Amino acid sequence: MTTPRDLLIVAMDMGPGRAVDQGGLSLTLAGAELLDLLRGGTVGLDGVRVVPGEQPVASDDPLLREAASSLVREEPYESVEDWLWRRGRGLAAAYEAAFEAEGQLTRPHRRLASLRPSAAPAVLAESPARTRAEARWAAREPVLVALAEAAGMDGEPWDESEEDTLDITDDGVATVLAAVNDAVMELEAVRQRRAIEDAAFDNVWRGGV
Repeated sequence: MTTPRDLLIVAMDMGPGRAVDQGGLSLTLAGAELLDLLRGGTVGLDGVRVVPGEQPVASDDPLLREAASSLVREEPYESVEDWLWRRGRGLAAAYEAAFEAEGQLTRPHRRLASLRPSAAPAVLAESPARTRAEARWAAREPVLVALAEAAGMDGEPWDESEEDTLDITDDGVATVLAAVNDAVMELEAVRQRRAIEDAAFDNVWRGGV
C-alpha cells in the first residue's frame, strides 16, 4: 500500500455526513505521492525543487509509477508547488477509479440506489488494504494525520509531543507538507474570491433588471 491510498481510505471512511472536498483531497494525494517517492529515493529535493533520485519506484502501484514517470527531469526542474497543482488535477477521481477497478469499492444495485437516493454512490469493501490504512490512522501516524488535516478531514487534535521525529523533522518531508497546506489554502481562497465575485455580479444583474 501507499500513503495516497491510505489517505483516500481514511477520507472515504469519514462517512457521507463528513465529505471531503475533492479539490483539496486531490492536492493532498499529490503530496502523498511525492512523499512516498521522496522516502523511496525516487526523487529528491533541492530546496523547493523536485529533482530525480537514484532509486527506481519500489511500489507496484500503477498510479505511483505514473507519478514517477511524469517527473520533470530537466533543469530548472519543477517546484513542489507546481508538482501539486499539475499532478493533483483530478487525482482523487483517478484513485477512486483505480479502487473500483480493483474491487475495493462497491456500488449499490441500481434499483436499490433508486429507492435510497441518499445512499453513498460507492462504499469501501472490507480488505487487508483497508485494515492497514485504518491501523495507520488509529496509530495517529504523523504524516498521514498532517495530510488528512490539510485536506480538511476531521479527527483528533494532532499531539506534537507524540510526533515521529524522523518523519516530521526531516526537511524534505516538512517542505512537502508545508506546500500541501499552502496549496489547499490557496484553493479555498480562490473559491472564496470567485464566490464573492459571483455574488456581486448577481446583485448588479438583479439591480439592473
